[in-house]
Amino acid sequence: MNTKSAAPAGSPRERPLSPFMLGQYYRFQLTSVLSFAHRLTGLGLSFGALLLAAWLMALASGPGSYASLAPHLKAWYGQAALFAWSWALLYHLCNGIRHLFWDAGKGFSIPVAYKSGYAAVLASLVLTGAVWAAALHHHL
Repeated sequence: MNTKSAAPAGSPRERPLSPFMLGQYYRFQLTSVLSFAHRLTGLGLSFGALLLAAWLMALASGPGSYASLAPHLKAWYGQAALFAWSWALLYHLCNGIRHLFWDAGKGFSIPVAYKSGYAAVLASLVLTGAVWAAALHHHL
C-alpha cells in the first residue's frame, strides 16, 4: 500500500497521506489522543452496559444467581473493572460536555481546546475519586 502521494513535478518532497505515520511525519497531539480516548471509553461503556445487564439479571434471578456473581465483583479484577468503567463513564461525560460547547461553536481555538481537554481529564479523575471515596465510605 502506497502511503505517500505522488509529488508534483518540482516538489521538494513527498508528503504522507495519513496521520498514522508516526515518527518524523506525525506527532501525537492532545486533541487527537483525547478524541481516541473518547471513542475507546464509548466502547468500554458498551461492554460495561452488558456487564451491568448481567448484574441486574443475576439480582433479579434471586440470591443463588447473585451469590455466584458477587465474588467476581469483590475480587481485585472485578474492582479494577468497576473502577475503569466508572472512570470511562465520567471521562465520556466530561468530554461529551466539551463536545456540546463545540457544537455551540465555542472553544475551537488551540489554547482553549487544550485547556478544555486538560479540564475534562482532570474533572473525570476528580469525579471518579469522589465517587469511589463515597462508595467506600458508605461501605465501611
